[in-house]
Amino acid sequence: KVDIVMEYILIIISAIFVNNVLLSQFLGICPFLGVSNKLSTATGMSGAVCFVITLATVVTYLLNKYLLLPFGLEFLQTISFILVIAALVQMVEIVLKKISPSLYQALGIFLPLITTNCAVLGVAITVVTKEFTFGGEAHLLNLGEATVYALATSLGYGLAMCLFAGIRGHLALNNVPKAFRGLPIALISVSIMAMAFLGFSGLVK
Repeated sequence: KVDIVMEYILIIISAIFVNNVLLSQFLGICPFLGVSNKLSTATGMSGAVCFVITLATVVTYLLNKYLLLPFGLEFLQTISFILVIAALVQMVEIVLKKISPSLYQALGIFLPLITTNCAVLGVAITVVTKEFTFGGEAHLLNLGEATVYALATSLGYGLAMCLFAGIRGHLALNNVPKAFRGLPIALISVSIMAMAFLGFSGLVK
């Protein structure tokens, strides 16, 4: 039981800090740069992405295990995963429109763009194809591990986005040289954040 608990802890630490989906794997950069101007919208987008990544990973994992693999339809993996993600994004969009119209308006075009957010598809494909090494043994994730990995990855996405939104808020109050205003200083800030997160690499072997 201790080994299982430790394995889940390693998955969480690795997904949030060591292999952060944004700052280490560089997935989902478009909404990261587009919605991080304000902390409120960044938080809203993080919540939506967190829900979609976690639920999409569970659904696609089950789809792959009980339909695609048994019938030899692995070649349909990518297209079937995209269809599942698109359906879930539509559901999130409908719910947000009714529950929080202000957040729905603030997210704007970036909400339906979750459908094409490569972070969502990247996580879904990673959990069914990549072998993870724990305790010296490499193996594919089971459903529980895949769910924890997806949730931790989405939390890492939200953490990076909210931190970046705070940084951009401070940058807006400073006299940034004209040549660096806007996207240039944003990309420089992201690169410094990525180097900072690199310091966590020693936590998981």
